[in-house]
Amino acid sequence: MQVESRNVETLRWREGRLELIDQRRLPLEFEYVVCENAAQTAAAIRDMVVRGAPAIGCTAAYGVALEAQGHADAARAQFDAALEASYAVLAASRPTAVNLFWAIERMRDCQAQTRQDSPQSAAAALLALAQEIQRDDIEICHAIGRHGATLITDGASVMTHCNAGALATAGHGTALGVIRSARDAGKRISVIANETRPYLQGARLTAWEMVQENIPVTLVTDNMAGHLMQRGRVDLIVVGADRIAANGDTANKIGTYTLAVLAGRHHLPFYIAAPLSTIDLAIADGSAIPIEERDPAEVTGFRGLRWAPAGVNVANPAFDVTPAELITGLITEQGVIERPDAAKIRALFGR
Repeated sequence: MQVESRNVETLRWREGRLELIDQRRLPLEFEYVVCENAAQTAAAIRDMVVRGAPAIGCTAAYGVALEAQGHADAARAQFDAALEASYAVLAASRPTAVNLFWAIERMRDCQAQTRQDSPQSAAAALLALAQEIQRDDIEICHAIGRHGATLITDGASVMTHCNAGALATAGHGTALGVIRSARDAGKRISVIANETRPYLQGARLTAWEMVQENIPVTLVTDNMAGHLMQRGRVDLIVVGADRIAANGDTANKIGTYTLAVLAGRHHLPFYIAAPLSTIDLAIADGSAIPIEERDPAEVTGFRGLRWAPAGVNVANPAFDVTPAELITGLITEQGVIERPDAAKIRALFGR
């Protein structure tokens, strides 16, 4: 199946419905799932039809817009009640990615600003905002890519973890956006993609994106990362983020912390690529970031194949937290923040 990932629309609005690439089926199948209300949208987020913090934020915004559209002919009180219910169901879908809650708050603010308008006018404004959030995300990813590309030398081998590409955003990607932008600048880049157990986002999604664009990629299991660093086959690590605390501590896909420790041991740069919307100033440090615990079945097998014995206890945290002192820099749409700390992050927001 050959589909250029740079032209793939991770999410799209078509004829009053939200369509999402079903990322559970990649790379063997390519199809869209249709969402017509907030509950269906929340289910798509929870079940990982769509994943990646920026993409989840965009999707949640459209989930609210769908609910507004569905109640545009109701009385204003009923319209507002439906929106409140949509915020609740979407917020409960996944707890770690802060972009989800950021998008919900933007939609809630829009609702408040249109309080005196008809439901039809308010619904139109909410849809316009969801579309704006999607457009902005693509522009932000390109800006992240431009800033990050300056950190990559010609001929570099870049290790990444999970999928922070076009499939995790509205387009271009964060960590993979840096790689794409470096390639587009004429640099010869190769990628080492950790498979990212247990859900295999690196194997299924990152490797797929790189193959589609003819960017050289080598797939490895997660426990090979240290060996490759030791043998000099890695020049730097670039990953995405699901939530960044006010001091720079960063939650990302489980296994990221391990990579950061290994990078420090081998004196390799370790970068986080993420939009400012992923920074949660309300959380002082990483200890307060909620960590999602997912279905044990993701660890005991995959797609109906079971390899672990029945009755075994399972821990399946979806994310871990990398302390700020292990991070060489945050790559944002405003530039690269080297050795992030609370003061540098406050300055990003003019505080």
